[in-house]
Amino acid sequence: MALLPGGTLGILGGGQLGRMTAMAARELGYRIHALDPDPSCAARFVVEQCITAPFDDALAAAWLAHHVGVVTIEIESIAEASLRAAEQHAPVRPGPEVLAMVQDRVRQKRWLADRGFPVGPFRVAQSEAEVREGLSSLGGRCFVKAARGGYDGRGQFEAEGEEDAPAAWSSTGGQACVIERALALEAELSVLVARSPSGEVAVHPPALNHHEKRILAWSVLPAPMPPRLLARAEEIARELAMAANVEGLLVIELFLVGGELLVNELAPRPHNSFHTSAVGCVTSQFEQHVRAVCDLPLGSTRILRPSAIVNLLGDLWADDGTAPAFDRVLAASDVRLHLYGKRVARPGRKMGHLSATGDSPEDAIARVRAAFASLGSSAGAGANRAAKGGEARGAG
Repeated sequence: MALLPGGTLGILGGGQLGRMTAMAARELGYRIHALDPDPSCAARFVVEQCITAPFDDALAAAWLAHHVGVVTIEIESIAEASLRAAEQHAPVRPGPEVLAMVQDRVRQKRWLADRGFPVGPFRVAQSEAEVREGLSSLGGRCFVKAARGGYDGRGQFEAEGEEDAPAAWSSTGGQACVIERALALEAELSVLVARSPSGEVAVHPPALNHHEKRILAWSVLPAPMPPRLLARAEEIARELAMAANVEGLLVIELFLVGGELLVNELAPRPHNSFHTSAVGCVTSQFEQHVRAVCDLPLGSTRILRPSAIVNLLGDLWADDGTAPAFDRVLAASDVRLHLYGKRVARPGRKMGHLSATGDSPEDAIARVRAAFASLGSSAGAGANRAAKGGEARGAG
């Protein structure tokens, strides 16, 4: 049964993705309750009620679910016990099974490989000896990724060979890990698919992404890539959503290697690379998220105009917390500023993003990069570097 506008939606997580999901839900007429460990989380001031509790507090999750019609997530790190407790009171979308698969890189990698989805060469290790064996077997440079925890490059160790096994194993904190052969990437893409409990599926066109220091620097929609590759990306997305029985959103991160697409990782929630949809598509990823989990008809994914984003990291803020001169970027044509309401700026922390539209993907990228560079930060020069050539990264 659909949760119609006027009902109450619960969100586990109150970060920027929860904030923007809540804002989209409010436009549709929903009330929103959220749960987050941070009493000053980004979503707090745009929801009717925000519970301050850890993500492993099953009682708090159950209390939230008892007062809403549907529960969803904006972050993967919700404890399974909390999801199970919540689903005793309201539908949880996506469900605990999807989260359990995505939360564990070992389980996720094996799930993908067992179902025939294209992934790069990898090994699983549960000891230092197995890490050494895996590095030797794969050969050359590899990425060792802890099974749990970490994002934006955290929880990963770059190994040059089996002699790095002790340090690589230590970096995992003694937990199981995935060893992935480093690949010469031609491009990195992502594709977003929405699936409702009624079985309706809608796919946003793929985005082209560029990372710096393993953090997304900029993204553009649609990806200026050959139609064959874009069609293949959308095909993979549809197949994955059906195989995982997702209710809500699923974003698939893809590597282009040797002309073929490989699955890197999955995210069952809104995604940084699709912030572009808020200015470039008929339906933003956040509205689509609400529509999907509430079992409403899914919105059109048609692109109205090419769009691009650049992330704003905490590095841009002065030591005293003073924000950059954002009036400079707002003077630029077709450029918008999106800040997440975070009170503390730290290096590497996503504080907001700039978006721009253009007549073509290349035009949108140029506009948003130029606006970012106008901030006069050394980071601006980094965002203006074109993604020339491939960056070796771990396979999916």
